[in-house]
Amino acid sequence: MEGIDHLADERNKAEFDVDEMKIVWAGSRHAFEVSDRIARLVASDPVFEKSNRARLSRKELFKSTLRKCAHAFKRIIELRLTEEEAGRLRHFVDQPAYVDLHWGMFVPAIKGQGTEEQQRKWLSLANKMQIIGCYAQTELGHGSNVQGLETTATFDPKTDEFVIHTPTQTASKWWPGGLGKVSTHAVVYARLITDGKDYGVHGFIVQLRSLEDHSPLPNITVGDIGTKMGNGAYNSMDNGFLMFDHVRIPRDQMLMRLSKVTREGKYVPSDVPKQLVYGTMVYVRQTIVADASNALSRAVCIATRYSAVRRQFGAHNGGIETQVIDYKTQQNRLFPLLASAYAFRFVGEWLKWLYTDVTERLAASDFATLPEAHACTAGLKSLTTTATADGIEECRKLCGGHGYLWCSGLPELFAVYVPACTYEGDNVVLQLQVARFLMKTVSQLGSGKVPVGTTAYMGRAVHLLQCRSGVQKAEDWLNPDAVLEAFEARALRMAVTCAKNLSKFENQEQGFQELLADLVEAAIAHCQLIVVSKFIAKLEEDIGGKGVKKQLNNLCYIYALYLLHKHLGDFLSTNTITPKQASLANDQLRSLYSQVRPNAVALVDAFNYTDHYLNSVLGRYDGNVYPKLFEEAWKDPLNDSVVPDGYHEYLRPVLKQQLRTARL
Repeated sequence: MEGIDHLADERNKAEFDVDEMKIVWAGSRHAFEVSDRIARLVASDPVFEKSNRARLSRKELFKSTLRKCAHAFKRIIELRLTEEEAGRLRHFVDQPAYVDLHWGMFVPAIKGQGTEEQQRKWLSLANKMQIIGCYAQTELGHGSNVQGLETTATFDPKTDEFVIHTPTQTASKWWPGGLGKVSTHAVVYARLITDGKDYGVHGFIVQLRSLEDHSPLPNITVGDIGTKMGNGAYNSMDNGFLMFDHVRIPRDQMLMRLSKVTREGKYVPSDVPKQLVYGTMVYVRQTIVADASNALSRAVCIATRYSAVRRQFGAHNGGIETQVIDYKTQQNRLFPLLASAYAFRFVGEWLKWLYTDVTERLAASDFATLPEAHACTAGLKSLTTTATADGIEECRKLCGGHGYLWCSGLPELFAVYVPACTYEGDNVVLQLQVARFLMKTVSQLGSGKVPVGTTAYMGRAVHLLQCRSGVQKAEDWLNPDAVLEAFEARALRMAVTCAKNLSKFENQEQGFQELLADLVEAAIAHCQLIVVSKFIAKLEEDIGGKGVKKQLNNLCYIYALYLLHKHLGDFLSTNTITPKQASLANDQLRSLYSQVRPNAVALVDAFNYTDHYLNSVLGRYDGNVYPKLFEEAWKDPLNDSVVPDGYHEYLRPVLKQQLRTARL
């Protein structure tokens, strides 16, 4: 059975060039070549072996993570990898670790909020990993509400120092990755107090541990917050707690690009606009959207391959059973997730462009698009991470009972991924930020101010509030204009309804609190429109051959029509479409599933994931699932002995009825 491609028949059905689709998925030929080369480099290195993670104790798992990080850094230096290549290598090592926060949060925070002088000093050390940093913002009692943080940084003009202090237990920093056991430094967010006045939350670079023996510095209490959900999973990360007892740092360790404190203790806002901090936020959130696409595509790859391998029911007169992937119920659950993976990939590409555009505008002191960009990235972070977390769990269920096995790759993937729904902004809170932006945009529609970017459709409010869908037959739902108008009308009408209901309240904030659930739904409708519109825009690009374009077209309309079906109440209650048009959309959706079916395995092959990266018996490229499930079963420590430990003490007495009966 070794060496046989059990999915060869599926791959032969493909109606498009898989190699072309791999390039489309990667974003460019260069990106594909880099990713492919680095993925294979990692897969062939025995130090990066990860199949035994679930069997390691927490301490063993953490030590193995330190080993892998050190080896990865060594290889990056030896091979003289570029920043892009180094990032891909860390990605394919595929183990949550302190380096994620060092490169993903600590370094960007200094780049975004440090002065040029501070950047020269600290980034030089951080880039060589002579210091290791984390991002200490979240507190035990304060997460998304950054303005409610309690940690204080009080300036002492006598010594030219800030005194960092944890005034209450709820002010303890809690959750920062890399903090528990590794980080030597942190960007700590604290309330800046000088001359008796509180100037709100600012960032400070604080050394936490000795660079000689790694012990915590005086008056600093730091440790790991404990075991998290799942075997392996995020337990390779040392999420930590941190408390300060009047810890002193030099004044120049306040990040001073956006504001500073003088030697005399005077608070001085910088000439650099505070909006620049949004640039860093846009960067971080666009990487989260890209990660959503990676995680969802990984789960979909496993579920699709296994659905093609697994046969169940449908046999007559002893004949062969039906492939699970041929059941419409399986397709109805699986193919929208396949389409979502591609949709999130393309909206992630667009977000990269948006980040570049925002950065260039900020450099030219143009802040006009910042509110829209901020709302857009907040909403898409929320939308994609929620859908991905739910999608991974759905893929686990699509694999039946075997999906529950650790070796399926899905339980650990889920446990690793779900924190994304909370970190960098709770998903519901983020959608409420989008809703506030939408309400402000709606309120300005009559003022002559033209909505821009992702809210440009609101400039056609008069038409969108009156129009009715012209769909008359199922094929009409493949018209991009018809689909976009339906999603635009739904989003606008939901936003306008919320705005009208808000206007009935004398107190706007009270109204906002009362209408929270409706506002979240309006924000989601707006964000789904963005993803649909960016997928449709992708189809207009010169990408791949005819076969590739046809498959992407099918996936695009599966994504859109599945959303229409899922949120049918919104489309009907806003009179955007009729029940008959909804029925036609379902007819078209079933037709699209049939067209994707022969291409499904090839479409997940286009993700170009190695077996090492997938780490799934069910998702193996060769489809040789069942012998490998046995192999994994025999590896479990419980199978080290035929008779289990504890048999003589506990099991034999029960079986032999040697337990004494108590006399009352």
